[in-house]
Amino acid sequence: MSKLILTQEVTGLGAPGDVVEVKNGYARNYLIPQGYAVAWTRGGEKQVDQIKAARSAREHATIEEAQDLKARLEANPVKLAVKAGAEGRLFGSVKTADVAAAVEAAGIGSIDKRLVELVAPIKSVGTHEAILKLRDGIVATITLQVVAAK
Repeated sequence: MSKLILTQEVTGLGAPGDVVEVKNGYARNYLIPQGYAVAWTRGGEKQVDQIKAARSAREHATIEEAQDLKARLEANPVKLAVKAGAEGRLFGSVKTADVAAAVEAAGIGSIDKRLVELVAPIKSVGTHEAILKLRDGIVATITLQVVAAK
């Protein structure tokens, strides 16, 4: 078992700054090469503090603000215009940064692209869902209306 410090959110494992213990192969072959974690050391407590400080700066200030933003996000579908072919297939796919930009353009609020998690790859026009992790325990599911750009 390897002890690691997470540098990014890993679904089912933890949030940035968490110290986790995982199997050696998972650490060596996936988490460390992808940049999701670094090896834990005794001097790593400073690094954990820095990661948690950056994470708290990205999170919305209060629980009330996060719940208000969640209500606005779930009440309003977000329209996203992207380049598409004749049959409605997209040229490429929708990225988390595209979703964050669309939410901001809709006037709902400003969110960090790292808080967005796509349920499935979005490669066609239509209605899709995305998950936004606003704070610990506050998760919003938004509806994306993907349309072809003119």
